[in-house]
Amino acid sequence: MNYDFDSIIDRTSTHSLKWDTRRLPPGCKEALPLWVADMDFACPPEVVSAIQERAAHPIYGYTGRSQGNYQSFIAWMQRRNGWKIQKDWIVFSPGVVPALNLAVLAYTQPGDKIILQPPVYYPFASAVLNNGRQLVENPLVLDNGRYTMDFSDLENKIDSRTKLLILCSPHNPVGRVWRKEELERLVDICAKHDIVIISDEIHSDIILGTEVHHCTATISEKAAAITVTLTAPNKTFNLAGLQIANAIIPNKRLRDAFAIQTENIGLGLSNIFGMVAQEAAYEKAEPWLEALLAYLKGNFEFLKNFLAEHIPAIKVLPLEGTYLPWLDCRALGLSD
Repeated sequence: MNYDFDSIIDRTSTHSLKWDTRRLPPGCKEALPLWVADMDFACPPEVVSAIQERAAHPIYGYTGRSQGNYQSFIAWMQRRNGWKIQKDWIVFSPGVVPALNLAVLAYTQPGDKIILQPPVYYPFASAVLNNGRQLVENPLVLDNGRYTMDFSDLENKIDSRTKLLILCSPHNPVGRVWRKEELERLVDICAKHDIVIISDEIHSDIILGTEVHHCTATISEKAAAITVTLTAPNKTFNLAGLQIANAIIPNKRLRDAFAIQTENIGLGLSNIFGMVAQEAAYEKAEPWLEALLAYLKGNFEFLKNFLAEHIPAIKVLPLEGTYLPWLDCRALGLSD
């Protein structure tokens, strides 16, 4: 099947956060919004058809998870990541950002320390600070055009109040797909200090380079025991408005604590159309994803070539994963 990624779809006047909240400066009639990670491609037709079919039934009452919803996700993780997860490891959430906040509440107390690795997706910091925890930064290091983790700095930042590390894998916004040896070292440090890893892997299906994505929890039994993996179909299939995500938690103690927070806050049920969309995407839309990845690779090559020819002062960092190019504009001499 041929998929259309060329058509330009007008999203204005749809209450799109990306397009309809733009504040254009005086005299500017148009600007491209590049601040939020949702795509301007149509969702997979297989997903659209499934939603339309369910919408034809005129009652949208409280709805539980179907067996097919579980099995489609389990099969997806096996096919795409080689990870055979168990049904009872899965706790559903209305989104990865809500899940981050649930994890902070489940595994830390007010005043505890949580480590982030900036530059990183800004809701990570909000989840820490808005819940009264202390934010500790372990900045990534830019070395020869590539970001790496600073493990010495990480060890130095840990103390008895450090309870959690939030990992972005693949990393938004620097585009790294962490290598197995990097994750092994991170797990060793966190396990030694009894630190839980929240591994945000929402971009794990968008791998554009030659690196292989490794789910953090699959690195070792030690990793599985301390890792909460967060994932969703939202970035992969452009479904962010349907409010669905998955937490994979092999450790029963961690899973129970997370599930209790989910129920206490009243987030145990999910959007009915989100469930329908996830199942259809994971069962039927893999060919669409493969076509998307090829298209995104072409877009990135176009961007690199265009900037090299027309604005060479902007340096384009390698994009191993995510569809978010990270551009070094410092040579332009612009203010923030």
